[in-house]
Amino acid sequence: MVTTHHLEDMDAHSYQDYASTGQGLVLVPTGATEQHGPHMPMGVDAMLSRAVCSAVAEDLGALVAPAFCYGYKSQPRSGGGNHRSGTTSLSAQALILQTRDVILEFFRHGIRRVAVVNGHYENYQFLYEGVDLAVREARAMGLEDSRAMLLSYWDFVDDTTLEAVYPDGFPGWEIEHGGVLETSLMLHLHPEKVDMSRAPAHPPAELTPYDVFPEDPARTPSSGCLSSPAGATAQRGELLLHAVRSGITRAVTSEFGK
Repeated sequence: MVTTHHLEDMDAHSYQDYASTGQGLVLVPTGATEQHGPHMPMGVDAMLSRAVCSAVAEDLGALVAPAFCYGYKSQPRSGGGNHRSGTTSLSAQALILQTRDVILEFFRHGIRRVAVVNGHYENYQFLYEGVDLAVREARAMGLEDSRAMLLSYWDFVDDTTLEAVYPDGFPGWEIEHGGVLETSLMLHLHPEKVDMSRAPAHPPAELTPYDVFPEDPARTPSSGCLSSPAGATAQRGELLLHAVRSGITRAVTSEFGK
């Protein structure tokens, strides 16, 4: 009997029983080790993705794989930049191959449905490549019913929730690194890891529509946040989690069934 939704907490025999049904669903949370300003830890992306997967797994009877805690390199216009202390990144090739290998392993075990839940913006295209390779290779091996999904959790925040979380107007996803959304979710899910007394209160970053190499640290706020987390609350985090949880549950059910 499955008594946990987290694969790393299961014994191998219980997992084998689950996988052998051919109806198993594994959610793979992905994140990064990346600075999130002075008020939050560097593991935010993986923590939030894992928490979202945990909530969805309860709704769907799915399993949650161990999170990918390293991701593709942070970029100035979405994560503050890879030059920042503590940010520890993978190359594109490493992330692609890790994704392919892990999903292929689940298919080999007998799992036929995998959903990769992204929590780090810069990961997406490389996760896409890894997922695509895994499904192609599995089907070429004769596992023709192997299927996968890829999604980023913030894409399931609906307009009504945005209006409630940002009563003065949503500033845009491009500057939401270390801002109200992530901080609110962390205050709801991991309040002991957030120190709002250290939260920066500067104006939103003014970003160029292009990148320069080598990175210029002066182009983004020294705090590492692209917008201030002022206004973040646990209550707003609860609203965000509810929207994301229900949206992803509906999407996965629509594609895979329940």
